Amino acid sequence: MTPRTVRATAALPVARWRVPAVVLALPIYLFLFLFIAFPLWRLFVDAVTTEEGKFTLAFLRDFATDGFYRRSLVNSLIVSSGTVIGCVVIGFLAAFLLVRYDFPGRETFSYLTILPIIMPPLVGIMGLVFVLGRAGTINVILMDYFGLTKPINFIYGWHGVLLAMIMHYFPLITLNVVDGLSKLDASLEEAAEAMGSRGLRKIRDITIPLVTPGFISGATLVFILAFADFATPLVVGMQDLISSQAYLNIVQYIDNRLFKMGIVIGALMAAMAIVFLVIARRIVGLREYAVVSYRAVERRPLRGVARVLAPAFFVVVLTVAFLPYLGVTLAAFGKAWSLTPFPTRFTLAHLDQVLHLTPVYLINTLRWSAIAVLIILAIGVPIGWVLARSNLPGRGMIDSAVILILALPGTALGIAYIRAFHFPLPAIGLVLSRMWIIMPLVLAVRRMPYTVRATYASLLGLHRSMEESAASVGASGLRTFFDITLPLIWRGVLAGALFSLMFALQEAAATILLVLPGWETMTVGIFTFYTSGTIGQAAALGFVLILLCAATLYAVYRLTGARMGGLFGSGGG
Repeated sequence: MTPRTVRATAALPVARWRVPAVVLALPIYLFLFLFIAFPLWRLFVDAVTTEEGKFTLAFLRDFATDGFYRRSLVNSLIVSSGTVIGCVVIGFLAAFLLVRYDFPGRETFSYLTILPIIMPPLVGIMGLVFVLGRAGTINVILMDYFGLTKPINFIYGWHGVLLAMIMHYFPLITLNVVDGLSKLDASLEEAAEAMGSRGLRKIRDITIPLVTPGFISGATLVFILAFADFATPLVVGMQDLISSQAYLNIVQYIDNRLFKMGIVIGALMAAMAIVFLVIARRIVGLREYAVVSYRAVERRPLRGVARVLAPAFFVVVLTVAFLPYLGVTLAAFGKAWSLTPFPTRFTLAHLDQVLHLTPVYLINTLRWSAIAVLIILAIGVPIGWVLARSNLPGRGMIDSAVILILALPGTALGIAYIRAFHFPLPAIGLVLSRMWIIMPLVLAVRRMPYTVRATYASLLGLHRSMEESAASVGASGLRTFFDITLPLIWRGVLAGALFSLMFALQEAAATILLVLPGWETMTVGIFTFYTSGTIGQAAALGFVLILLCAATLYAVYRLTGARMGGLFGSGGG
């Protein structure tokens, strides 16, 4: 062989054995089956079978014929619908003002409007009770200084639940609408104006239809979150809601019939979430719009009375939204607070109690959440890549499963995990419900969609030619991902992981049903302290949780600015 032949042979590309993509995706399929499909299947099966495994519709019939459960279901639908309506009105108006107009304080309001989502619903309603309760700050001021003879019921009842939920969830609408409005092509509205469509008519005919996909995604998420929230109603004494009944029936261990009804309610909540999700995706699919490029609508300065009304709107909304922060902070540091507007003395004893004497709540929360984020990165980032870059078999089912996770009520998922993992798993024989790993696993499943969505959105913004160039010189798929793709999308992935972390810190609905002694998280501790009357410790834990969530949200904000709506979108195409 001549030297020329040797050189020519060396120049030939070396054949590489490549693992089929479907094989690399097997861990994803297995994870989604084991921790989403299997628990839901077990939940639905248990709802229509007896203890002996025989099929029966008796439990469903008992639910349908029980007047109390029917009323609870109707109440839940009313509360959830009312929450959506309130969130839509406030969230859309806030987003429209922030994107389209300049006015005093706009930059500050754009950041403060996001902050209410760092307040866990349980902490939020607790804080409202401290300020608006019968013996709260507002009622004491009204009675002491304005001659009121008896306290006003600001919070106990439907109106209190609606107030707490709307003030917590409206940023989800705002984020999605901000994302949609920011990508709306100015030429479309200019064309409408040229045809005589102006003012409210232009918003109704052009703007709202164009932001429908993000709008529907946010509204669906708000509806399901409100429908599944059991802690907020229980704090203000409302038990005739379906989520509250699911929790109360499951946590009692005496009446087998009530326990079975808890399973039935959990299955019903999961089924309704799937139906709502299908309807929402159908609407979004019918109203989907896309442009190759767009020219953003320029912000215009507000003038006259509008220049005052816009900041006033944000001041009023944010004042009410931040009332829980005031109540929790006062209770966390107040030593003597009885029939006075504010504590008369202050102390650090409550913080010392929860951080030094009983640190298990904080330690477990950080431990479970950190492990959950690692699981999310290991599974969620590959899922985001599969949705954005592959044509693997079952890609559509993976997309649907991720969106279902986001919509699935935490209460239903907690009940499903109780039923699925309270028995030895086939082949391995492990009972996961008795192992601590169940806590980070359920957190990872619950909060994975944010990282998946962020990864997917980041990959869509990365041109394929850069990855194709690496592949053309012989780089394997994995090497291309770690050397080219990941360094270019890490900011979006990190933002999604931090969002997953923030909501994992807040999780209560699923974890509170699975927790065993020694596994308690901060939300479990808050609920336990509050229901047992230890208000100071409950508030101190809530204060610490708010600080953790605020720090996480600040990190996300620094990475992404206000463009976080995509994290709440409807997933891959």
